[in-house]
Amino acid sequence: MSGGRLAARYTLIHPLGSGGMGKVWLARDEMLDREVAVKELTLPEGLGEAERADAVTRAVREAQATAQLRHPGIVALHDVVVEYGRPWLIMELLRGRTLAEALRESGPMPPAQAARIGADVLEALTAAHSRGLQHRDVKPANVFLTSSGRVVLTDFGIARQEGAAPLTEAGLMIGSPGFIAPERLEGDHGGPASDLWSLGATVYAAVEGVTAYEGTPMDRLRATLTQAPRPPRLAGPLGQVVSAMMARDPGARPDPWTTINALRQVAAGQAPQFSVTQDLTAPGRARPPRRAGKAWWVVAAVVAVSVAVSAAVVILAGNGRSAPQAYTLPVDLCSLLTPEEAGALLGMAEPPAGQASNDEEEGPSCAWTRAGTGIALQAQKDSDTPDPWSMTAQSAHTLFANLERYWNDSDEVRWTWEEIGAKGPFTAKITPTRRLAGRGEEAFAFEMTGPGGRAHSSLVYYRIANLVVKVEYTTIGAGPTDERIRRSALTMAELTERALRAKA
Repeated sequence: MSGGRLAARYTLIHPLGSGGMGKVWLARDEMLDREVAVKELTLPEGLGEAERADAVTRAVREAQATAQLRHPGIVALHDVVVEYGRPWLIMELLRGRTLAEALRESGPMPPAQAARIGADVLEALTAAHSRGLQHRDVKPANVFLTSSGRVVLTDFGIARQEGAAPLTEAGLMIGSPGFIAPERLEGDHGGPASDLWSLGATVYAAVEGVTAYEGTPMDRLRATLTQAPRPPRLAGPLGQVVSAMMARDPGARPDPWTTINALRQVAAGQAPQFSVTQDLTAPGRARPPRRAGKAWWVVAAVVAVSVAVSAAVVILAGNGRSAPQAYTLPVDLCSLLTPEEAGALLGMAEPPAGQASNDEEEGPSCAWTRAGTGIALQAQKDSDTPDPWSMTAQSAHTLFANLERYWNDSDEVRWTWEEIGAKGPFTAKITPTRRLAGRGEEAFAFEMTGPGGRAHSSLVYYRIANLVVKVEYTTIGAGPTDERIRRSALTMAELTERALRAKA
């Protein structure tokens, strides 16, 4: 093929290298009289004509998406040509060596150098993510260190445009063992946080000189799914940043700009101002609600062990009109409703005092009950934090999303609430969740219905700063309409949110 010409314009000179997706050629663009790199994409053997055409179409589509990226940290894609039944990508020619080659030749890098490379690559990734494009194969072999000092992310060959079927569905590649985020190994398409994990594994390799997981490809895949990365030994101040980037739970990973700032600080010889509030290397995920099959005991508002919840709240920032940054000490949930408010919700002139309790798995709660009716609040927590006040806004957002997804996937639950006379257990149907505007920073609600289709419970989940609050109104009486039950829960959510903001 050397000396061959593509599109009557690009003359292939000689191969520069090859990989799982094809071969890279040094070529000359005769029209513009410049040297370029040409990547010849190979297709799997045994594809039928229709499958081959579909694979070529996807490759061209993904090349078009990549070509729109304009960033000094992303290799420029000039053109795409389909000849000889396969795609050819015409790219900027880079001179230098890959990070993988640099590590083989020179060994591990100082933390400051590895941090600078990581920050440069993450800025490039963030630019791609802003256009809805995921890379999906970040690794040392795809990080190029040019002779001029530029750090360039290459090979978007298996990149995925948001909402589009990826090229890998044709069977070309899924990524590189040891650098594939665990959620992608579990079958999830992943997202920007998955690329962040892969970059964390890349920076780990740069500073340690070895990968976070070693062994055969199968060993690395198995370890990624079942083990935390080995603690870095040579990383110094870079270690906590890399560990956070490689958190098993995507929601526990830091946002890109926080990470970039921390990497830049390490690159400048400073300690990163980077607070990690969880054990981010632990292999746990943000906990979805406890369940047995589809059964979850959702409304046992008063448990055997009663606890006194202190009435202290610390707000790191907030002016009373906007959400605070974090609640870091326990909030007295029973103080979020006045006796008059609780009485109005329960239909009682003299309501009982709220009863505080704590569930080690789900979080603290407070309930007010009478025969036939109960209202309850609970501050939710995930499995990675000891209490709700230890969560960050990001981990609270992840927990909120997991809860919403869980209830969307649930058809029915088993429930009981002995304090109001519902000794059960009963089976309830779950209505579709609906998003609520104006409650917290995000909120959703749904109802639980009995055999006749009438609602007996309405639940609202809302997030304010780092707290996810569950609000519940339940009645087993025949009088209240479905609309009244919904309005009661919404009123309770409004009152408790107002009380939380007033404490700021």
